[in-house]
Amino acid sequence: MRPTAAPYPLARFRRLRRTPALRALVQETTLSAGDLIWPIFVRDGADLAEPVPSMPGVERRSVDRCAAAAREAADLGIPVIALFPYTDPALKTPDCAEAWNPDNLVNRATRAIKDAVPEVAVMLDVALDPYNADGHDGLVREGVVLNDETLDALERQTLAQAAAGADILGPSDMMDGRIRRMRDSLEREGHKDTAIMAYSAKYASAFYGPFRDAVGASGALKGDKKTYQMNPANTDEALRLVERDLAEGADMVMVKPGMPYLDICRRVKDAFGAPTFAYQVSGEYAMIQAAAQNGWLDGEGAMMESLGAFKRAGCDGILTYFAPQAARLLAEA
Repeated sequence: MRPTAAPYPLARFRRLRRTPALRALVQETTLSAGDLIWPIFVRDGADLAEPVPSMPGVERRSVDRCAAAAREAADLGIPVIALFPYTDPALKTPDCAEAWNPDNLVNRATRAIKDAVPEVAVMLDVALDPYNADGHDGLVREGVVLNDETLDALERQTLAQAAAGADILGPSDMMDGRIRRMRDSLEREGHKDTAIMAYSAKYASAFYGPFRDAVGASGALKGDKKTYQMNPANTDEALRLVERDLAEGADMVMVKPGMPYLDICRRVKDAFGAPTFAYQVSGEYAMIQAAAQNGWLDGEGAMMESLGAFKRAGCDGILTYFAPQAARLLAEA
């Protein structure tokens, strides 16, 4: 039954907005540093931090700098760092073999972080696009992204990342059947405690451009990803994908992008009650940063409002490039 309010003036909603104390008392949604996952880009070299031009304030960091960022995350109360590699183009091949190299960038960075700051969890991306000469998330033959053949490659990548010490694996490839393949291989090889956060509802979005710049995939990509990422017009499909991934062994699910798909976040959380996350992707971040730098909006205000929107929509956490900045503001508050 829909609740009803007393008529004015018996009900004056402004009574509970009058002071900060009263507003805090009845606030329905809260955001904390513990809700944040900080995505970081890794590059080769030592003691390097290279700006990403299309993402103001974001850098590609060498492995040692990633370990330092993990210490910063721990000090700020951010529980998880997600690593993404900027791979040398010479290592990008049609078979994507660098993806399961035990000494590739993200595996080396994972070991460095776990050695330096073991209390910070590391999340790694399971997909082939940073290692693929074609820029796609799966193996390509005659212009077609292959599903079943890609599962073999993803399984090898999964086991290499688990062996490196990753706490969470985030399959972002959108191949059918990959969660069951990953879960079975993790159980078989003794990695039973490695968690999977499935990119279950990942849309073929226009908001990924700056990320592809950051990992060096923009120039490599041939065609688009519409044959395996979701149609932005669909919602019921997202629920079917989430249901399948949970049945195949995913521990958590994700909606990507974030703010344009808050309706999907709410539907997923209401339908399944599973741990639900959203990725505030590079395009969302870049828009807020660009507008703030031009003086068109209050950058900090827009940042915090956007992060609160994810919690209001039912998300348990958010992957966001704003994580350290937001955590500092929350600590000050």
